[in-house]
Amino acid sequence: MITFEQLNGPSRKKTEIRHGFMTQNGGVSDGLYTSLNCGYGSGDNPDNVTANRTRALEFLGAPDVKLVTAYQEHTATALPVVAPWEPEDAPVADGLVSATPGIAIGILTADCAPVLMADHKAGVIGAAHAGWRGAHGGILENTVQQMAELGADRNRIEAAVGPCIAQASYEVGWEFWDRFHTESLDNDTLFVPATKEGHFMFDLTAYVSRRLHQSGVRNVQQSDADTYSDSNQFFSYRRTVQQGEKQYGRSLSVIVIT
Repeated sequence: MITFEQLNGPSRKKTEIRHGFMTQNGGVSDGLYTSLNCGYGSGDNPDNVTANRTRALEFLGAPDVKLVTAYQEHTATALPVVAPWEPEDAPVADGLVSATPGIAIGILTADCAPVLMADHKAGVIGAAHAGWRGAHGGILENTVQQMAELGADRNRIEAAVGPCIAQASYEVGWEFWDRFHTESLDNDTLFVPATKEGHFMFDLTAYVSRRLHQSGVRNVQQSDADTYSDSNQFFSYRRTVQQGEKQYGRSLSVIVIT
């Protein structure tokens, strides 16, 4: 489990905020899902996923809280969470926020960037699934806005961009580059030429951090892990697909007010 010191700590009313970016290790699943696969949307045995989610909360040091995740579709939708739901009732969203103690909000990723946020003074937390499409579409700004509506101050929000596919592993085509170039010429700095002519290497972490800064969040930490290249630690959609597989595991990133 990977953590950032700035996100953990006391909150208002004697509560505490805890978070963790889970690796793929420490679970009960096997095969493609070895071993801490937390995604019900994978082809894994649902009982294994349930057991893995329980273990993840134990790793977090919060075994008694309720975990909720959304049905992620690379949208820009962020929702407040005031009560837990069952996995089969998960709403479509790619950002969750909460000010309710005892409810852990989680994001599932396998190359996309998981982003966890907290305003300790206000007692407000947020989690966003930020692949290129969601980040480009505004999921980070919308998640921050939902936090603000619960009382968070953008200047106080601490954010951490967790493990995702690194620039050295993220090759994209000209059409991808053009989409970001059209959005802003400043985005050109997010790309370096790839070995293949007409292709580029894209820095997702830097783009996500930039969008957070543009939304008013100044305190942003970044992981330097690469989910694609580190097969001993992380699930990777791109790596698995390139190996000819149709399914893949999902890592859980979670934050909670205890």
